Amino acid sequence: MTREQFIGLVAEEQESLRRFLCVLCDGDRVAADDLAQEALLKAYMSYTGFEGRSRFSTWLFRIAYNCFCDWKKSRRLPVGKMPDDRISDDASDKAFAHQKLYLAINSLSDRERTAVLLFYMEDKSVKDIEAITGMSSAAVRTLLFRARRHLKDFLGKDSV
Repeated sequence: MTREQFIGLVAEEQESLRRFLCVLCDGDRVAADDLAQEALLKAYMSYTGFEGRSRFSTWLFRIAYNCFCDWKKSRRLPVGKMPDDRISDDASDKAFAHQKLYLAINSLSDRERTAVLLFYMEDKSVKDIEAITGMSSAAVRTLLFRARRHLKDFLGKDSV
């Protein structure tokens, strides 16, 4: 892959990557942007090693997911929780018009949330999610099942 090809592929995936990280970071756009920059820098430093065994987006999302996991460990917070002072003021913006849905998604465990975001928001297949997260396809399917059940419970049976 050439540098120009890499830049073109990143341009196609950048918005999806930032959206994925923003929701994983509970709406903290600053943290999501920092993680996206870190992931893109790591991808740039190793793009010549990209062998094409998976799609470029799967490879890039795997790097970003690993950056998120490292960031989460370094913060030593309970799973799925952000300190109140880090939640973006943008949460009341038009971008969060579906606040109840975002709250429901944020109530999921990190692994459930990751599976839901990749499957439903980023249109990734179970096989892609398996490659991105390092989980088995059975684990991904189980997480999706549990996440749907938790979302249904959180939102109420009539809302789903």
